[in-house]
Formats: sequence, C-alpha cells, structure tokens
Amino acid sequence: MRQSNSGLRFARALWCVLIVLPLLAQAADPLPGWREGPSRMAIMAFVEDVTTDGGPRHVEPAERIAVFDNDGTLWSEQPMYFELLFALDEVRRLAPEHPQWREEQPFKAVLENDQQALAAQGMDGLLKLVAATHSGMSTEQFTEVTRKWLASARHPRTGRPYTEMVFQPMLELLDYLRANGFKTYIVSGGEVAFMRAFAQEVYGIPPEQVIGTTLDATFEDQAGKPSIQRLPRIAHNDDGPGKPVSIEAFIGRRPVMAFGNSDGDLQMLQWTMAGQGARFAGLVHHTDQRREWAYDRKSHFGRLDVALDQAQAQGWTVVDMAREWRRIYPFDAQ
Repeated sequence: MRQSNSGLRFARALWCVLIVLPLLAQAADPLPGWREGPSRMAIMAFVEDVTTDGGPRHVEPAERIAVFDNDGTLWSEQPMYFELLFALDEVRRLAPEHPQWREEQPFKAVLENDQQALAAQGMDGLLKLVAATHSGMSTEQFTEVTRKWLASARHPRTGRPYTEMVFQPMLELLDYLRANGFKTYIVSGGEVAFMRAFAQEVYGIPPEQVIGTTLDATFEDQAGKPSIQRLPRIAHNDDGPGKPVSIEAFIGRRPVMAFGNSDGDLQMLQWTMAGQGARFAGLVHHTDQRREWAYDRKSHFGRLDVALDQAQAQGWTVVDMAREWRRIYPFDAQ
C-alpha cells in the first residue's frame, strides 16, 4: 500500500513537472511571438551586447534610445493609413459646416468617394486633409474627438477596433527593450496629437515620447480659461528627412536602435546607423498575405523600395513577417 501511494505521488509530481516546465519556459521567453530566426537572434544579441557591463559594445542606460515608426511598424497600415481613414470620416462629418468642400479638392473626392481622384492628390492632398480635420479646436477637444472615433470605428477587413490592429511581436519587443533599460519613442509621419491619444494605453509609450507631424498652434485665453488652439497649417512634416530633424530637436540624443517599414523611415535608420558604437536598424517587411498583407515596392501606402535595397546592402535586419512571426495581432490564436 505504501509503495502504491509513493508511486501515485511520484506520478502526480511528474505530471506537475511536465505541465509547469513548458509554462515556465514560455514565461521566461521575452519574445514568444517571434519564431527562432535571424531577426530574433539579431535583436537578442544586440540587447545582450549593449547591456553587458564591461563589454566592448556596452551602452550606458541614458544612451539606450530606441525609435519606432508607427504606421506599418507597430500597427497595420492597409488598406490605407488609419489616420487617413479618421480624416476621411471627419470630412464627411464636418461637410455640412463647409459647403465649399463639395467643389474643392481633395475634399470633393472624399465626399464623392472617388478613390482615383483622391490618390491623385498625393501627399499634398493628404496633408491638406489632416490640416483641415485636425484643427479649429483645442488640443483637449481634438484628443476627445480622436478617442471617440477610435472607440467606435472598425477596420474594414477584420471588424476590429484599430487599436487592436497592433503587432503582437512588436509589443513584446517594446516591453523587452524597456525591461533592459531602453527608452522607447514613436517617431512617425502621423500627426502627434492623434497618436498621443492612444500611445500610452496601446504601446506603453507616454505622450512626451511620441514625435510626429505637427500643426501650428496658438495660446488663447478664452474667458479666463487658457487653451492651445490648433491651426490649419502644417508646422513640420515628420516623414523622411523630417524624422532625424525631429529626433535631434526633441530627444537630443542619437538613437542606438531604429525600426521602420518603409522608404519614409530611411533617413531615420541612416541617422541611427551613422553613430558610433553598437547600432541596430530594422525593417518590418510585410510578406504575409494570409494573416496580414504582402506589399513593398509598389504599394501606395508603406512603399518599401529604396530602404529595402539599402537594408540588404548594409546588412540591416529585415523582418520577414510570414516566416518570423508566430502571431501578427494580439487576438490571433496562439
């Protein structure tokens, strides 16, 4: 009887070990959404190098600055930039207050749902839409409008809120870097107040570490109540060469790590890699037509052409989403 009880206890103990060990291994893995592969290996090797005290590539915590593009790098950007979808909805909502828009481009194209005419407006048209729909109110009012839209709008393909269309592996990377003494920033072509409305909740990045395209603004005292009023003029376009300019102006330190996904991130990656010591440049390459989208050189949104060539020539890390990510979104089955 004693042997039987001992055998039973041993079997139970063995069962617990078999169950618990995989869970402990999973908990110890800082990047469970990444498959074993060159990108994961490069990231972990870099972090180990720069955080090893006394090592030849050690980087002091104050210098551990990591910058990330947003659209296409931290969340999806198809069928078009999510902020552009917000701007289109705002044009339709505000149209009764602006009857002239029915004859004025790019607003006319939006109201007539003329995708070809809208695409023909290019970046200038996009910036015009942003200036018109993101201004004429205080910063607090705009934040409220943005959060209301994010709470109600749904992605046309998945039916999910846009704030759920974030990349699980990149969320893990942000957490992993912060756990190793990095300070993480968003440096994006998106409008800064739009991103600040959700960045803290979604990415764990506080508003003061969000850098983006900015509108002109003015201080006003309205009946004893101070406010910052947003004006319909672009003060700084934080895309392409505008990104390293913003990094220098707002951070004042050259990053040691930069992640992007398009030609609009090229100069940010170049600026990062031009510094001394350990450096890391990464590109998210959208190769997964089944779980997300597959696009690069000919895409209207998130075009990756020149930057891809330079990444391959310079040996930067190019993340193949289809091969290297176990999960795309947090809501994907594990």
